[in-house]
Amino acid sequence: MPTFETLPRFTAHLQHLSPAQRRRFRRVVRDAFVPDLRTGHFRPGLRIKGLRVAPGVYELTWVPDGRATWSYGREQVRGARHIVWHRIGTHGILTGP
Repeated sequence: MPTFETLPRFTAHLQHLSPAQRRRFRRVVRDAFVPDLRTGHFRPGLRIKGLRVAPGVYELTWVPDGRATWSYGREQVRGARHIVWHRIGTHGILTGP
């Protein structure tokens, strides 16, 4: 099971999402993102891609206009990926990581 941490900006922006949006994000992470992390291959529907302006930071599409940015962090539990969540919101968050 991967480990996660959130940057303060992510936590603040997450609180601005509606409860339904937060549930949807968590469901996508649980049902698609985490299983794909285990296999090392992300399904096309997540549209995972690197940000050109921030090497090592990736975006995840969790609804048509919902984006979250993240990076791999230092391993916290042996053998488990560690994910650092940077930002979450609409496509507009992609102006910076």
